Amino acid sequence: MSVLLRVVLDQLVTVVDPDQAAASLDLTAGLVSTAPRGCAVAAIAPSGSEVPVVGVEDVRTLSMGRRELAASWPLGFAPAVGGGLIHAPTLMAPLVRHDRVHDGDQTVVTLWDLAAWDAPERLSKAAVAWQRGMLRRAVKHADAVVVPSHALAGRLSELASFGDRIRVIAGAPPEGFAEPADAASRRAALQLPERYAVLLGDRDTLAMGFSAAIAAGLDAVVLDAAEGSEPAVVEVASAAGLPERRVHVRGALAAQDRATVLGGAAVVLATSALDAWPWRVVETMLLGTPVVAVDSGVHRDVIADGGLVVAPDEFVDAAVAAAGDDGKRLGVLARDRAKAFSWASSAERTWALHAEL
Repeated sequence: MSVLLRVVLDQLVTVVDPDQAAASLDLTAGLVSTAPRGCAVAAIAPSGSEVPVVGVEDVRTLSMGRRELAASWPLGFAPAVGGGLIHAPTLMAPLVRHDRVHDGDQTVVTLWDLAAWDAPERLSKAAVAWQRGMLRRAVKHADAVVVPSHALAGRLSELASFGDRIRVIAGAPPEGFAEPADAASRRAALQLPERYAVLLGDRDTLAMGFSAAIAAGLDAVVLDAAEGSEPAVVEVASAAGLPERRVHVRGALAAQDRATVLGGAAVVLATSALDAWPWRVVETMLLGTPVVAVDSGVHRDVIADGGLVVAPDEFVDAAVAAAGDDGKRLGVLARDRAKAFSWASSAERTWALHAEL
């Protein structure tokens, strides 16, 4: 008897979180390419619509526009979705009562960050309520909840009573993520300076990054800035001593432009210590750009020896070293560390999890 793993893809048309949407597709492709003998993969929608996925090319087709399927997906789940082996790369899953022991039904969900608990001000009230509500349902009905780092696992165990149902399966950079051949012209189009540091963080922590950029003699490029936040970011930079002309605020960028920005940086500075999978840090390491990150459990888990993870009072000195003499060595270490993360590896561990359940 064949085994069908049904993967919930809830962001094919309306993308709520671009990183999670891309990760869902990359994981699905990995599940297809690593499927054990006798196992198959299907993509399912919240409405209950189902599409067999027999090859990686089918996943690409989904990502490029199965709109006739996805346009019909209502908010919420149809009863038909329930049953069988269901894997949700986000919290969006049919979290209802089921019988894993007698019927073989399984539901696994994924939690990439704890922003709804640790930084609710960054999300809409509706998003916070939805995430917290779905986690409560997961406590009742999920057979396992996947988180991408051991630090997140520890924090989640403090927030909810999952017992031994928490599993750690890391994320990975987007498939094919690399600096494009036309990176130089892209940097010109993005109006980037010749030498710069990329800052990854929030308004409350960016001041540390700006101080580090000043000490290293670099302009600052703030990536993934929220729409309309540029004046506030510039204000923080000015207060730290970095003039507005040396501050370059950019919002969410497509993968090739993002690789262009990260790959051309002298150093990438991760200033946030929140419990969240560090998408940009992993991308940066893959490109071989030196990383300096403020000390946190997630950063220690993910970066390990692939960059400098330091206390706030050591951040500036570490940034100066990484942007200077230590840069080449740190770049090599970053590339080596990035090899630990791949969607194929994550998919193999996902299959193993469902086999265990």
